[in-house]
Amino acid sequence: MTALGFLARRLLATVATLFAVAVVLFAGSEVLPGDAASASLGPDATIEEVAQRRAELGVDRPWPVRFVEWGTAALRLDLGTSTSMHRPVVDVVAEPLAATGLLVGLTAAVTVPLAMGLGLLTGLRPGGRVDRVVSAVAVVAVSIPQFVTAGLLVLVFADLWPLLPAISLPPLGGGPLDRPEILVLPVAALTLFGAAWASRIVRATVIDADAMPHVEAARLAGLPERVVVARHLLPAAAPPCAQTFAWLLSGLFGGTTVVEVVFNYPGLSQTLVAAVRNHDTAVLEGVGLLLAAIILVSFVVADLLVLAVDPRLRVAAR
Repeated sequence: MTALGFLARRLLATVATLFAVAVVLFAGSEVLPGDAASASLGPDATIEEVAQRRAELGVDRPWPVRFVEWGTAALRLDLGTSTSMHRPVVDVVAEPLAATGLLVGLTAAVTVPLAMGLGLLTGLRPGGRVDRVVSAVAVVAVSIPQFVTAGLLVLVFADLWPLLPAISLPPLGGGPLDRPEILVLPVAALTLFGAAWASRIVRATVIDADAMPHVEAARLAGLPERVVVARHLLPAAAPPCAQTFAWLLSGLFGGTTVVEVVFNYPGLSQTLVAAVRNHDTAVLEGVGLLLAAIILVSFVVADLLVLAVDPRLRVAAR
């Protein structure tokens, strides 16, 4: 199979997965109690008023018809109209998605090199003093729920030592980058868990790669350690590490929800909470589809990186 064929197969699998996600999202919104018509009219609305409102919103039609219309529109990047805000869903989620993307991007920029460094440091000398200390800290960091970690950071750095704001609200009419200090604690809360989790996997990968025959042969040939690590060990460890960081990216998009709520950060979590409260299924479905697309694309990119750095896969793809 050629590299182009590999890419085509991965893209087809991504499209099929995204379609399955769309079906699950739409079906899940159908079984939720209540609907947008009842939520918009309030508890005092009569049956006739609710029926009229359902007809206006188009939710009284069979769900297969509405699913086909929604899916067809989504292919044109039209995710429908918010029933609570009366605005296109794309416009509703654009700013919160950018804020969440900024938080995830900053966290990834800190977490990936930190996890790689810790994984290499401990994996090249397993069982040593540094390995024992880092492993113990990593296990503790992974074991603590993220909302507890976020609360402890607020307690220490916003209460006991008021160095950073406890609430991550940007200035009125501005964005998070207008007050960069509001990003420090949310990024730290996400990084503690992400770096601890990823570094453990990188460590195990480095240990496995270090035991490979070609790495041992490079050392026996008298090559400097930095050359052995850079030219022989890291290429062998790159494929599983790339997949690990793709999983990390997907986990960050999910993990930001808790952190955003704790710090009152204006990301997607606030939009989702409002959509659930108002039974705004268009926003729920749109956000879910967008997040699924972002995560699936990250896995495709990870696969391409693996194909680029692993000579064995490049040879197999020819």
